[in-house]
Amino acid sequence: NGKEFAAHQVIAEKLQINFYFARPYHSWERGANENANRLVRQYFPKKTDFKTITQEQVQWVEDILNSRPRKRLGFISPLLTYNQLTQVAFVS
Repeated sequence: NGKEFAAHQVIAEKLQINFYFARPYHSWERGANENANRLVRQYFPKKTDFKTITQEQVQWVEDILNSRPRKRLGFISPLLTYNQLTQVAFVS
């Protein structure tokens, strides 16, 4: 873990959350992260030079992945789920 996590205890306390640090080489401890990496790799294969990727390309992949139905969301896309939840929040 990099220096960006040096103050994780302060952040956790302020946000009232817990941090979880997976052990090195235990990818099964971060299943959601590994799945997201696999999905991104469909569009940006290994050895892709990310310095050559434009913001528009990143946004395009982000839009595709956020529109893709997910089993854990009852086969609804994250985008639709977000829109439904924020609409309820604004109405309530």
